Amino acid sequence: MKQPNPLGYAPIGRLIARFAIPSIISMLVSAAYNITDQIFIGHVVGMLGNAATNVAFPTVIMTTAFAQLVGVGTAANFNIHMGGKEEEEAKKFVGTGLTAMLLAGILVGGCILLFKTPILLFCGATGNVLPYASEYLGITALGLPCLLFTNSSSNLIRADGSPSYSMLCNVSGALLNIALDWLFMVVFPWGIQGAAIATVIGQAVSFLLCLIYFPRFKTFRIREEMLGIRFHYFKQILRLGVSNFINHSMMMVVNIVLNNSLKHYGSFTLYGSDIPLAVAGVIAKLNSILTAFAVGLSQGCQPIWGFNMGAKNYFRVKEAYKKAAVVALAISMTAFVLFQTFPRQITGIFGTGEELYFQFAEQYLHTYMLMVCVFGIQPMTINYFTGIGQMKQGIFISLSRQGLFLVPLLLILPLKFGLDGVLYAGPIADFSAFLLSVTMVYFSFKKLDRLEQDKQVVG
Repeated sequence: MKQPNPLGYAPIGRLIARFAIPSIISMLVSAAYNITDQIFIGHVVGMLGNAATNVAFPTVIMTTAFAQLVGVGTAANFNIHMGGKEEEEAKKFVGTGLTAMLLAGILVGGCILLFKTPILLFCGATGNVLPYASEYLGITALGLPCLLFTNSSSNLIRADGSPSYSMLCNVSGALLNIALDWLFMVVFPWGIQGAAIATVIGQAVSFLLCLIYFPRFKTFRIREEMLGIRFHYFKQILRLGVSNFINHSMMMVVNIVLNNSLKHYGSFTLYGSDIPLAVAGVIAKLNSILTAFAVGLSQGCQPIWGFNMGAKNYFRVKEAYKKAAVVALAISMTAFVLFQTFPRQITGIFGTGEELYFQFAEQYLHTYMLMVCVFGIQPMTINYFTGIGQMKQGIFISLSRQGLFLVPLLLILPLKFGLDGVLYAGPIADFSAFLLSVTMVYFSFKKLDRLEQDKQVVG
């Protein structure tokens, strides 16, 4: 007889630690690819190199968006159906999801490589930055299919009860990337091309480690006949993954709007266009660290939410969210203290620049990241609603910070306040999204309470 799944009875705090810590490390390692490149490029190439990785960064965000679409949707359906003791349905979701991960990676990487220059110009590249960005993206686009499959399949590997292996896949590639960055940029003076080659090799290693896991899948054996796109199941995968896809897509839109706003309004100040672009690139990488904590925590909790929702353990669903929220706020508050206290020192990690560069970096961290203390709640709430199968709420929260608040603010506030208006948009959007998330979770908990009462009456 099969043993009961610990997701249904083990202490919530212990489960969060078991699933979330490897997930957070995996997300941090994914962020490390770009951060490591940023550090080496900042020191070896300089400020224009930082700006180049910034305008190429939206392609990484878009790749991650598609990874979340397929990966989170597959894992969420897998968990819900396993919680409901529907193994045959779960098998079909896994086979469809794995096929979609491979096809999506090829499609995304090919499109980005084909339209490289128009994409970079659209993302805010200036005449000084474009040559560096073109060199960098021309190579890193080759590794995007590997990145998409790794980020996608990591969700399913965690859902299968192997969070540590999921972490290992990402850590191995990232450590190799760091070593190769040093080799290709310091020992061999290959410049920004060396950083790009190191990134692709690291991504390929992580991809291979993920790929060899699935013949040893724990829950059931994955057979060749399970693979292929079944459109009914693919539709359900998209349904539960779309909120995460929208959230990351809107992050990409924000990055593009932000870059173009900084370039335009910066040209009217003593900073010019290149300094704001370079600083925004550094801060985007810092923000990716915080996002890794928030998204990694929420993805680690998703199997807990999904399984217990399927098993009608509504109290455990609520308990998992509450405990995870405390962790998310603690992480966010730590980031707030660091960003407000050590802005120059943190920026200096990513390379050198003139005094104006550091002045604007301090202003950016003090203002744009002012409400980072509540940042972690919104991405966690997205995954909460996805995990319990409530697509519409997840989509609405996904749209909130970037689409409903931040993008309009980035377009409106600079009309009156110029470059400062770009910076004011960040904290206003963060706090608004926090209030919306808390309100929607409150009403969700009320609904879970009613379901619990109905279950007891029936029982």
